[in-house]
Amino acid sequence: MTEDLISLTVIMAVAVACPIIAGLVPRQAVPQTVLLLAAGAAIGPYGLGVIHITRAVDLVSELGLAFLFLIAGYEIEPSRLGGHQGRLGLGTWIGTFALAWGLVIVLPFFTAHDMNGAAAAICLTTTALGTLMPILKERNLEDTPVGDAVIAYGTWGELCPIIAMAVLLSARAQSQTIIILVSFVAVCILVAAVPVAARKTGGWLYRFVSNTADTSSQTLMRFTVLLLLVLVTCSAVFGLDLVLGAFAAGFVLRMILPRGSGSLDVKLDGVAYGFLIPVFFVVSGALIDVRAVAGDPMLFVGFILMLLLVRSLPVFIVMAFDRRNPMSSHNRATVALYCATALPLIVAVTSVAVSSGAMRRATASTLVAAGAVTVLVMPLLASMTSRVADAHPAGAILEIAHSPRRAGDILAEHWDLFELMRTIESLDGSGADIREEIRRGIREDVGEAAQAARERRRKAVERALEDHRRLQEELSRRHHS
Repeated sequence: MTEDLISLTVIMAVAVACPIIAGLVPRQAVPQTVLLLAAGAAIGPYGLGVIHITRAVDLVSELGLAFLFLIAGYEIEPSRLGGHQGRLGLGTWIGTFALAWGLVIVLPFFTAHDMNGAAAAICLTTTALGTLMPILKERNLEDTPVGDAVIAYGTWGELCPIIAMAVLLSARAQSQTIIILVSFVAVCILVAAVPVAARKTGGWLYRFVSNTADTSSQTLMRFTVLLLLVLVTCSAVFGLDLVLGAFAAGFVLRMILPRGSGSLDVKLDGVAYGFLIPVFFVVSGALIDVRAVAGDPMLFVGFILMLLLVRSLPVFIVMAFDRRNPMSSHNRATVALYCATALPLIVAVTSVAVSSGAMRRATASTLVAAGAVTVLVMPLLASMTSRVADAHPAGAILEIAHSPRRAGDILAEHWDLFELMRTIESLDGSGADIREEIRRGIREDVGEAAQAARERRRKAVERALEDHRRLQEELSRRHHS
């Protein structure tokens, strides 16, 4: 017991320190998740040995994983799954999985590293949507074309690998596994039916839960935790991975609360991101064998490159042919890079593969470490892609070619534009919309005379800032009224 408490105390000290350190990094370029994993690797059994992964600590970590996928499932709106972009996301994932499976069969790279074919293919097709959601919120990308695309493609990149893991990594016959999955879905529908019916009829139970949701009873929060534990327990009884039960619990919760609940959202974030999820990431980092990762750099680098090839490239190509949601090439690249962010499911898949003897612990450590790097690198590259586009380098090159003597002034003007975009980005949630409006206004600059291009750019910026000022005045007037 004492050992458990000491380990949890050290883990929470790390959890407190990581956001402080992340805040000191310019532009918060390093996500907290990466720091938590790195700290876990440093203080874990393969590092300094400060913490010990006991059964109690492991249970708290598993609850953190469960809450991570609960929130990921809760964030999904069912309407997005069946919409045009959602259908494209599903088709893209199927193509991605076929590509991954083909590469696993053809390339000797995977056999040489003793990797189970199904486990490797699933790892290459995942998107860590639960990890990405806080990043999208921090960067004001929610309810923007880029954010909507990331959610549409990323949802299937999280849901489909969970189902594939249950079917392909099970020790049972596939027919038995499918029967069990159907039974599990039936349990989920049954669990959701009662509260959904209570909400629609507005009976005494629904009124009681609503009236006591913010009292000391915290009925809605307790119901949510019960829902999570019931479905996670069912997944364990059926011999399925807990991430399936946790994700299903989030999905069921969204069915019960289709419009969400601001009060519940705050409480879930507090419990999950304040305690359980940081423990999960630190413990995941503690299970990384750093020496094994250093001993096989080819697998480490190769897996990250494979993620870009298998996951990012198909998303980029499919979006290029999507006529209903046209996007510029840099926005498509941004979405594709976000979709290659993969970690929690890699932890889950490799854990199952190691337990079944289909993957060596050293290989699993390397894949988890590579997944951790994607959490750092992919959002960073996605942000850089957007910011490089803000400076309009192609336009700068053409302007310099037209007026080489003004090269210094032209570069200074484009740098000022880049700085303006950064300022707008930090204003508020409408920053992303203003950035896109400015881009639309100056997209046609390329190929025009330098003077005309500069004038168009100036007017576009002035128009966008004026619209922003009016919006702020309107919001302020509504607030005071």
